[in-house]
Amino acid sequence: MPKAVYMLGLLIFAMTTSEFMVGGMMPALANEFDVSIPAIGYLISAYAVGMVIGGPILTIGLLKLPRKQALLTLSLIFLAGQIIGALATTYEVMMVARIITGVSSAAGFAVSISICASLVSPQLLGRASSIVLGGLMVATVIGLPIATLVSQQFGWRTSFWAVVVLVLVAGVIVQLILPHLPKSASIRLRDEFTAFKNPRLWAAFTTSGLIIAATFAAFSYFTPIFTEVTRFSAGMVPVLLSMYGAATVIGNMITGRLADRFTMQTMFVGLILIAVSLFTFALFADVPIITIIAVIVLGFVGVPMNPPMATRVMRTANTSTLVNSIHGSIISLGVVIGSSIGGMTIDAGWGLVSPLWVGFILAGLGLLSLLPFLKEGTATQPVSVNIE
Repeated sequence: MPKAVYMLGLLIFAMTTSEFMVGGMMPALANEFDVSIPAIGYLISAYAVGMVIGGPILTIGLLKLPRKQALLTLSLIFLAGQIIGALATTYEVMMVARIITGVSSAAGFAVSISICASLVSPQLLGRASSIVLGGLMVATVIGLPIATLVSQQFGWRTSFWAVVVLVLVAGVIVQLILPHLPKSASIRLRDEFTAFKNPRLWAAFTTSGLIIAATFAAFSYFTPIFTEVTRFSAGMVPVLLSMYGAATVIGNMITGRLADRFTMQTMFVGLILIAVSLFTFALFADVPIITIIAVIVLGFVGVPMNPPMATRVMRTANTSTLVNSIHGSIISLGVVIGSSIGGMTIDAGWGLVSPLWVGFILAGLGLLSLLPFLKEGTATQPVSVNIE
């Protein structure tokens, strides 16, 4: 596996840590800018909106650049946004910083996956994707807790500056070790859009969105379910979340190995396990051992579906950078949809367990979207890699 693939994973880790870190320093930021906690929550939403809407637009603007140069440009834009956030003295400036980092992160995600596909043979595509996407998983397990701890000990600005340094280091190393990837003269914006005429691509997008929506409908409300339904102590919450995070990292390594040969089958089994775990969790959320098992299973097969999801999309659309950007937006949209619907059911008075039922239904819809394509020979289809 080329060393550049691991460095791309480190870059994604740094960017994703920036996405999640605000959630761990809400009180400090609310006090700093003299706003409410919900207002700080909007900073997370601004990042997500930047990823969903701005990411593909920025990707289109960079299509004519060689991918190595495009990644450098995106890293610099991200650094600018992160530095603005570290220096922010008003809520409005921080909001602008979050939008800039969200937009550049989404485009960086797409370009990194596209570069990754250019560095390895088709037989290693799923495994390489799992390493790059592993940066996202590790950010939830290591990046977020460390950023929160640094914020508590040295102030929230120090956490922001730490991400600046990490992105700078990762970006420099990537530029040094990444081979030159020249832009192909035959690549045109029209060619990039042609892929979206393929109904199988939209089917892949739909399944991806439903998998992530099902996962985050539940994950977003783990903490209140643990403490108010299962009756775990507050001290057990970090332990349970760490178990979930560890399962996610391990699951990502496993699905990365399986994604190349058993793409569709991996997603099919994953969706079944998501549905079963959420169904069982919803029925027995007050039973501690059932809760622990369900959380671990969801960790193994929820977010770790990213490698087979990415492999399926790239095999359908020949590693198009714009397609990867839209796929990233679909995944971010899935996070928003799952957590939002889960919150709506709680607000409607259906109880804290209701998001688990929402996740179960979304997983069922994901299975229905996958079934018509389950017998496709995805595992044997070659990937056509175009070096830009």
